[in-house]
Amino acid sequence: MFQATKPRSRLGSAIYIAELIYHNSVRAVRKTHGNAILAILMNMLQTIIFVLAFFFMFNILGLKGAAVRGDFMIYIMTGVFLYMTHTKTMGAVSGSEGPASPMMQHAPMNTAIAIAAAMLSTLYIQILSLVAILFVYDVAFNPFVMQEIHDPIGCIAMILLSWFSGAAIGMVVLAIKPWAPTPVSIISTVYQRANMIASGKMFVANSMPGYMLVMFDWNPLFHTIDQSRGYAFVNYNPRNTDWEYAFYLSIVLIMIGLMGEFFTRKHASASWNARR
Repeated sequence: MFQATKPRSRLGSAIYIAELIYHNSVRAVRKTHGNAILAILMNMLQTIIFVLAFFFMFNILGLKGAAVRGDFMIYIMTGVFLYMTHTKTMGAVSGSEGPASPMMQHAPMNTAIAIAAAMLSTLYIQILSLVAILFVYDVAFNPFVMQEIHDPIGCIAMILLSWFSGAAIGMVVLAIKPWAPTPVSIISTVYQRANMIASGKMFVANSMPGYMLVMFDWNPLFHTIDQSRGYAFVNYNPRNTDWEYAFYLSIVLIMIGLMGEFFTRKHASASWNARR
């Protein structure tokens, strides 16, 4: 109230906003524990357990023959990591602070900073988990794992595209949630659970018959996972998926989400939940 604000240059404003996003990202990562290292480890643990669970499940059920010819752990990670990145980002963005949150009472804070912090904190955790698992696997089990990845840059690009598509869907959910919180929460949960199968991480798109392919090709995550395997394995050429579909769909969804969030922010009130 009694603080005098000084006009900033465009560069100064950009640095100021980046600093706010950084501090909110750190806050999002450290929510689970007061100790920074334990908070990061607890966030990484779920991804690590997920990778190991799928590895042992494929071995026990004898499904390794359905994988692409090459390193089996890379096949697992190209599915699990993209799925976790997409799902976690969607959940983080859709669950970020809205316009009626107590955090918005602080003057520099706004919903754009909260959304960007949710996106970046999730990407940070997933990339850190990927590096940790690849390092342990490279040191302890397969010292040539990095040489077996045909195009690492393409694989990283598909991870970023999965992250971007998850953020786009999360933006749409975030914009709609204040108007109908219970139905939207149910739909969001169903989408995340359905992606256990619909993402296509457990099978290869090239081996699917046409009548099954039409049940999966609506999903942007299905395209990014299959394309990442094309970049990871030199002998796999994905012919039924296209990363451009996931990219353009994500741009459309994030524009819809931004417009919806702007409209919701103008009408949202802390008293909305009082009638429910």
